[in-house]
Amino acid sequence: MAAIINPDSLGRPVVSALLYWRDFFDMLHHVLRRLWVLRLPPVRSVFQRQIYFSGVQAIGAVSMIAIIAGVVITTQITSLVGTANPGVTARILLWTLVRELGPLLSAIVVIARSSAATASELATMGVRGEIDNVRRLGIDPLDYLVVPRVAGITIAVVAITFYFQTIAIVGGFGFAAFVRDFSFVRGLASIVDLLSLTDVLVSLLKAFVFGLVISVTSCLYGLRVGRSFTDIPRAVTRAVLQNVMTLFLIDVVITYIFFV
Repeated sequence: MAAIINPDSLGRPVVSALLYWRDFFDMLHHVLRRLWVLRLPPVRSVFQRQIYFSGVQAIGAVSMIAIIAGVVITTQITSLVGTANPGVTARILLWTLVRELGPLLSAIVVIARSSAATASELATMGVRGEIDNVRRLGIDPLDYLVVPRVAGITIAVVAITFYFQTIAIVGGFGFAAFVRDFSFVRGLASIVDLLSLTDVLVSLLKAFVFGLVISVTSCLYGLRVGRSFTDIPRAVTRAVLQNVMTLFLIDVVITYIFFV
């Protein structure tokens, strides 16, 4: 049995996960405690640039993915249940897009863009010694580099999630109305009637938690580099993979708590 199960191979992932969550909550605690630094003009400037990059510049990619997701899901639903009862289509669309795919796909888009960029940027600054220079100026690097990025990415994820869901539903119903005998107005009316406050709040909760995870994890791995430029792609890869795995885990937990 000892030859089959190696304790070291089991222990390393556990220790690594514990260290990750310890460092994650340490950084998150610092960010929440120091949010007031966003009032400072230099920090606020970084915050605004982060929102622009993670939110505004991602609208094109988010729109395309949302329309495709809405069209594919609506087409599959109407092919199964028909077009005579838009209420059934609306209910299934709410279950798939608002509860699950909306927050998850929006977060994945942000991971692909902002997580990689944030980890790479901070890692490059660390390798070049720029973070040490910030510290020598008497400025806390976490206040100037991490707090505005965490706040900006989190807000962007929440906004993108709401936008993604709206575009996916409208685009899906619009396509169904164009190619099949489906009532666009009745479909939207069914969405409004069936959409509950719980669905909205849980969706926004997921988006908020996903935003915190993406931003904190990206900053965490970006600041962990040494002095070698080869550490930069490793930091980016680890940040992206850790974000994806953590997001799916959290999604399962939140869904189970509220909907099971």
